[in-house]
Amino acid sequence: MPTKKPPPPAEVFLLSAVIFANGELLDEQQALRRAALADIVIAADGGARHCLALNIVPQFVIGDLDSLNEVELRQLEEFGAEIIKHEIRKDETDLELAFLHALQLGINDVTVLAGLGGRWDMSLSNLLLPAYDKLHGLNIHYVHGNTSIFLVRDEVSFEGQPGDTVSLVPVGGDVTGITTKGLEYPLQDEHLYLGATRGISNQMTGTTATVNVKTGLLLCIIEKH
Repeated sequence: MPTKKPPPPAEVFLLSAVIFANGELLDEQQALRRAALADIVIAADGGARHCLALNIVPQFVIGDLDSLNEVELRQLEEFGAEIIKHEIRKDETDLELAFLHALQLGINDVTVLAGLGGRWDMSLSNLLLPAYDKLHGLNIHYVHGNTSIFLVRDEVSFEGQPGDTVSLVPVGGDVTGITTKGLEYPLQDEHLYLGATRGISNQMTGTTATVNVKTGLLLCIIEKH
């Protein structure tokens, strides 16, 4: 029987969560490591199947539950997961509902596993969710095998290795005042334009890099080698 992670004491401010979505899970060992380090594990509907396959008990299973059968739901309840069911006819995806619940719990940092793969519409909408104003309080980080994706609103520093690929993609419009450090092709107070590909396939020159923007939003996509 899977072991449920005990909840932190009530007086402890929650800092991190792992959310399992219903896409492709490329690295099971990576998922186990990240779930073990998180304060809270949340499954967005069908993401609970990944949890069951890995013997992870999420504290919360959230969504319309159309991707889970009765046997799976009964197992999750017996293992101690809290089921939060929403109507099928709703305005949010299950992942958005999981993000909103994380906000209610006071969580700052969220790592999303299995957030990509499968349906293109779901993958694209998942990647754009961090740009939603309601989710501004969450630091959302997608992990998909060797690829990490996060949103840059102002300044972000990150770690890696020389040669790791770094791509910067404008979201929602042009991005101005971009300055980078630690990349092979640096930008100094420059613009990246929506739809143009100038920000694709840069490389890290060391073990840390920084991206700073003045206005606009960038998706930062890092592929580790």
